[in-house]
Amino acid sequence: MTEHTLRPVGRVESTLTDRTAAPRQPDEGAPDAWLVFDDRYAPALDGLTPGTDVLLLTWLDRADRDTLAVHPRGDAARPLTGVFATRAPDRPNPIGLHTVHILAVEGRRVHVRNLEALDATPILDVKPLLTPDR
Repeated sequence: MTEHTLRPVGRVESTLTDRTAAPRQPDEGAPDAWLVFDDRYAPALDGLTPGTDVLLLTWLDRADRDTLAVHPRGDAARPLTGVFATRAPDRPNPIGLHTVHILAVEGRRVHVRNLEALDATPILDVKPLLTPDR
């Protein structure tokens, strides 16, 4: 198989620093956070506006890439399940997928609501969330 190189476009600034204390999903107490983009990607932020929802793709850099099966939500009472059937962060290619709401855009910084990613998590991409009316 061909290998591909991903280049982060920025990083997350968050109060979340401890993986074990981080919420598993955004609606489980995830704080607001900042997406901080490298200078060279500032033009790519044109068109992002407060009040909109976007898909954020991150690289879960502290994940275990050798994990192939987990007990969903860390509950040993649940059967082992392949990671491709879960949202577990530990997986061969630990790409995080987050739906976030934009609160503000200040230069190359984007303030978002309910992001469960840890501080300094690399940002891979941002895409508009498509809705039935778009």
